[in-house]
Order: sequence, then C-alpha cells, then structure tokens
Amino acid sequence: MSHTIREKEKLVLRVRRIRGQIEAIERALAEDEKDCGDVLQMITAARGAMNGLMAELVEDHVRFHVLDPVRKPTAEQAVAADELVDIIRAYLK
Repeated sequence: MSHTIREKEKLVLRVRRIRGQIEAIERALAEDEKDCGDVLQMITAARGAMNGLMAELVEDHVRFHVLDPVRKPTAEQAVAADELVDIIRAYLK
C-alpha cells in the first residue's frame, strides 16, 4: 500500500488547511483590503505549509520508493537517505 494512501486522511487535512490559508489571502486582497505587509505574512505562512507538506512527501518517497522497505537498506544507504531528507528539509525552510 502506498504511503499516500495509508496517510490519506492526514494529508487531505493538511491540504484543506492550506486551502484555507489561500482563501484567507484572497479575502485579504479582495474584501478586507489588508495592508501589503499583512498579506505578505499570510503568503509566507501558506508557503511554509506547502513546503512542509512537500518535505513530508519527499521524505516518505525516499523511504518507501527509493529505498526498498522490503529489503533492509544497508547502513550506508540509510545514512545517505537521512542526509538527503535533511538537505531537502533545510532547502524548503
């Protein structure tokens, strides 16, 4: 079973929260006439949420598809996977 199917409910809830953030940005611009600083802060928060979701999915992809979970990865492969995930998470911050 794919990790996205197994974690579907959690992932969908995250996407719905992100959608709410995007809708709030739209309201801030269209209806509330918020100051540009406020809108930029909202955009930053939404981008952070998207990057967090991306990092989680990339990590799971590495652990479940790049490394074969059925065949235990070697210690070297596990370290390399951890390093890659850390680099991706740092890049997406």
